Amino acid sequence: MKDEIDDFINYITFEKRLSKNTINSYKKDLIKYNDYLSKKKVNSINNIKVEDIEEYLKYLKNNNYTVTSIARKLTTIKNYHKYLFQRGIISINVAESIERPKLRKALPKVMSVEQVDRLLNIECNTPFDYRNKAMLELLYGTGLRISELLNLKLSDIDIENCIVRCIGKGNKERIVPIGEYVIFHLEKYLNERTKLTNNKRSDYLFLNKLGGKLSRFSFFKIIKRLLNEKNIKVDISPHTLRHSFATHMLEYGADLRSIQELLGHSDIATTKIYTHISNNRIKEDYNKYHPRSSK
Repeated sequence: MKDEIDDFINYITFEKRLSKNTINSYKKDLIKYNDYLSKKKVNSINNIKVEDIEEYLKYLKNNNYTVTSIARKLTTIKNYHKYLFQRGIISINVAESIERPKLRKALPKVMSVEQVDRLLNIECNTPFDYRNKAMLELLYGTGLRISELLNLKLSDIDIENCIVRCIGKGNKERIVPIGEYVIFHLEKYLNERTKLTNNKRSDYLFLNKLGGKLSRFSFFKIIKRLLNEKNIKVDISPHTLRHSFATHMLEYGADLRSIQELLGHSDIATTKIYTHISNNRIKEDYNKYHPRSSK
């Protein structure tokens, strides 16, 4: 079944043009799926039955995989079998009837406006300070994904027209406006950026100490260090500032459709998660401040 997996990976790479991370996830999921089937002596794609897939899902559950992880692997299997069916490689799509496990959507963690202000209050003395200040201001000012931020090139920033171009999921380009405050700090960083190039030529906007592209791991270390320095007690994820951007925009009156466009969500249902966060905040404020909210 290796040939069928290779065909599918080529399809999502060259025809669907999915992101590198998504392709790697699909590949890992299918290799694990294929290994399981091989151990069961199912060596032909046409011999797979509904029961085989259901037993595989039970196997994952018994091996302490989370519901989220199992749901993702099932999505991979479903898309794989759908592709094989549409290409006429199999005559029956046995994965079609299998229902996805129901997921409980956890609300993303967000920082308060006051916490963001403290985090972004960076005193700039070194080129790294200017980089961190510009980087976090741009992230919070646009709601970019971390991968989008770190992949920005110098040519993606249009200071004159106050916009940034980024490539999002599915290799879709979008244009996001940037405010004067962000531009001010970007210009300051660009004046210092030559001190980080380490005599190398790099088109990436945000550089590490060796003059190369800043990694996701290094970015996360920077935020963790700043939070510790400023004694901000909040459990963050790499997307915390993105979630905070969307939530604060909504709380200050922005239209949900506008937020959807800024975030690059293809489905507004994804953006609606932020209305639940806002509603929770309203309830918290009511319970905290209304004189008759409790006995």
